[in-house]
Amino acid sequence: MDPTCAEVRSGSRAGRAVLAAAVLGSSLALLDSTVVNVALRRIGEDLDASLGQLQWVANGYLLSLASLTLLGGPLGDRFGRRRIFMLGVLGFALTSVACGVAPTAPSLILARVAQGVTAALLVPGSLAMIQGTFAPADRGRAIGTWSGLGGVAAAIGPFLGGWLVQAVSWRWVFLINLPVAVVTLLVARRVPETRDPQSVPGFDAAGAVLGALALGGLTYALIEWRTAPGLAVPALAVGLVCGAAFWANEHRRAHPMLPPSLFASRQFSAANAMTLLTYAALGGVLFFLVLQLQTVAGYDALQAGLATLPITAVMLLLAGRAGALAGRIGPRLPMTVGPVLCALGVLLLRRVDADPAYWTDVAVPLTVFGLGLAALVAPLTAAVLAAVPDHHAGVASGVNNAVARAGSLLAVAALPLMVGLAGADYQRPEVFADGYRAAMAWCAALLVAGGALSWLLIRNPGAEAR
Repeated sequence: MDPTCAEVRSGSRAGRAVLAAAVLGSSLALLDSTVVNVALRRIGEDLDASLGQLQWVANGYLLSLASLTLLGGPLGDRFGRRRIFMLGVLGFALTSVACGVAPTAPSLILARVAQGVTAALLVPGSLAMIQGTFAPADRGRAIGTWSGLGGVAAAIGPFLGGWLVQAVSWRWVFLINLPVAVVTLLVARRVPETRDPQSVPGFDAAGAVLGALALGGLTYALIEWRTAPGLAVPALAVGLVCGAAFWANEHRRAHPMLPPSLFASRQFSAANAMTLLTYAALGGVLFFLVLQLQTVAGYDALQAGLATLPITAVMLLLAGRAGALAGRIGPRLPMTVGPVLCALGVLLLRRVDADPAYWTDVAVPLTVFGLGLAALVAPLTAAVLAAVPDHHAGVASGVNNAVARAGSLLAVAALPLMVGLAGADYQRPEVFADGYRAAMAWCAALLVAGGALSWLLIRNPGAEAR
């Protein structure tokens, strides 16, 4: 019989296997949230896509990932976290190939939606494997390493994407996932199987459908509001109605996909609200910056990717240390200061124009932005998991990942509308530059709001009892 839990130590062979598999698997999904951004301009030119279709290339993946991640956690808790994780990795490899060979923009969008479905299995499973296998004394260090390396994967995406687009083809942005997935599967075979002995039979299929329709309706309405208002208005209505029905369904069901009881914890609710704001800003910054560098500043794809290396360097050097520091002082201060630093970096990025000075206008702002990310990523993850019982690790991870992806999804959908961009504007430097500066201001505001929320509502361990 498979074990329901494990007591793996961080320095053991099994511990290294768990961490390696979790980092590799989650990095696949994280990379595809960012690596595609730097290829969007080339995809648009090659497939004759509009700005709306490019938004869907990014958002089709985020939509299915955000909608179904809440099922990935419970599936792993019930059937085995390693098993569901490996199934997700295999599916991700196959759908990545479908993306890489897509002949048209609509077929690429459909493949991206399918890719998000498989990512919804592996993303929560990666963190749940750590929570379910490591001994309690080693979990904090393991989570810090996982989140730090995951942050590096997200940050290195634009660089990797730029190199692949420039040296080979945008299609290899997707095809490169295949060998990484094979290595991940080989490593994951050595991971102990764990599951939740308190998991319940049955799944909230109605919740999954209603959640997907709610996010899909809102996303479609935001993307198509300027170009197809006759369809956008009904889509908005569908999204709002399905959102209300989803919330009612979750309160009515005995075993909901999104247990409302989790949000009885103020710490859990506040951490997820901060996640929504922060990842909305992160998604908006990465989407707009790489387009600004290519469309307005005249960078090619590789140069645009290389330009973002300061984020990668800072995350690689400091994310693990920031996680250890947060373990000593608590999450409140890092989760407050981190978003404010990110906001300062974003405001400095508004200076990127047709002739930016790289070191002062790009590198320094991105370094400040990276310092903020390094400060907040690990404490945020730890705060979410510490707010719920260990046996709900899969559900809690699923909720937090869904919130993060939903934030990026809605930001990428809403920001072009809010700053007046549509159609082929991503190919018109004089138009895109004004929209870019306005979008950066909105992203900075979201980050400041996230920092303020953390200061007001996040509490360090033991503070709630005082």
